[in-house]
Amino acid sequence: MQRGQLLAAACPSREVLKHMTSRWGVLVLMVLETRMHRFSELRRTIGGVSERMLAQTLQWLESDGLVDRIAHDVVPPHVEYRLTPLGQEAAAKVRGLADWIEINLPRVLRARALRRDEYAATR
Repeated sequence: MQRGQLLAAACPSREVLKHMTSRWGVLVLMVLETRMHRFSELRRTIGGVSERMLAQTLQWLESDGLVDRIAHDVVPPHVEYRLTPLGQEAAAKVRGLADWIEINLPRVLRARALRRDEYAATR
């Protein structure tokens, strides 16, 4: 396969899209964009993520080749996560989307309130 076809139902690119653009996938990519982190650091930095969801998200991103898991042979176990070169490229893309959302949040909230008011007026 030369290139994915996101619009095709059976294309494996849809799984990658799901992993990268899930709420936690985007946030993990953004945090790891700056440096390597331990699991506990990631969990503290990403407000609201459960241990289970963070572990699952890291596994998905690792299986897609976007994140490296580095296990140090020490007691207690010491595991760190970092982006691969492919993950760095992906992080730059989702960072652009995240930046757009943060910059345009006031406009989005105004539009949301306007739609809510229009809906309420028709009831």
